[in-house]
Parts: sequence; structure tokens; C-alpha cells
Amino acid sequence: MRPYRKEKVASVIRQVIGEAIVHRLNDPRVAPLTTVMRVEVTGDLLIARVYLSVQGDQAAEQRTLRAMRHAAGYIQRMLARRLPIRQCPELRFEIDEGIKGARRTMELLAENRRSEPELFEPQGNHDPPAHDDVHRLDGPNGG
Repeated sequence: MRPYRKEKVASVIRQVIGEAIVHRLNDPRVAPLTTVMRVEVTGDLLIARVYLSVQGDQAAEQRTLRAMRHAAGYIQRMLARRLPIRQCPELRFEIDEGIKGARRTMELLAENRRSEPELFEPQGNHDPPAHDDVHRLDGPNGG
């Protein structure tokens, strides 16, 4: 098998599912800001893990995940028409935990900024020193 084939199939899957979320799925359980972050396809092209990012709380993530798993057959039929391979991969939807970790880090930073604003706000004039004010380590004494 050509080495780029998995990536090409994954790219088509990502595109088709993204389009389905925006234009085809009319399920109210799918959160409005659901994004396909990445798709990992097994070497034999039989299974595709689709990692989703869902804007909202844990309940919104679970509702969206259930809706996407429910619509997997419909999405697979759409995908089968677009993929030039004999067998369409089985879709397995999961929440992308990496995005959740990054989001939590950003929340903690914002909380820290609110609790200690003096650490993050500039104090006075911080112009860079003039050229004459810079102390050099390799001065006349060879330091």
C-alpha cells in the first residue's frame, strides 16, 4: 500500500464528516460548534477513529457523541460514495482529550490573571535600555 493512502483516506473522512455536521445532520443533540479535529485510520483501512471537539460542558459532549454514533451509518453511506476503496472504514467517534486539556490550561491561566492582576500588568515605563546603558560581559577587562 502506498504510504500516503492512509492520510488521503483520513483527509476525505474528515472533510465529509465536517460537511455532514454543518449541512446534513439535523439532530438537535449535535452541539453547534462541533469540529472534527483529526482522523486516524488503521493500516488496513477498516477502522477510522474520528476525534471531535465539542464546545460546551460535559453533558453537551456526551449528547453530541451519542448523536454522532447514532448517525454513523448515514455518514458511512455518504463516505462510501466519496471514497474510491472497496470497503468503507467503520467510523468510531471519540472526544479529543488533548483539546480539553488545552482548554483547561487556558481557563486556569485566565483565573490566575483575575486573581493576581498586578503580576500581568506592566508597571511603569519599560523602554529597552539605550545602547550606552547595556553592560557587556566581554568588556575591556576580558570578562
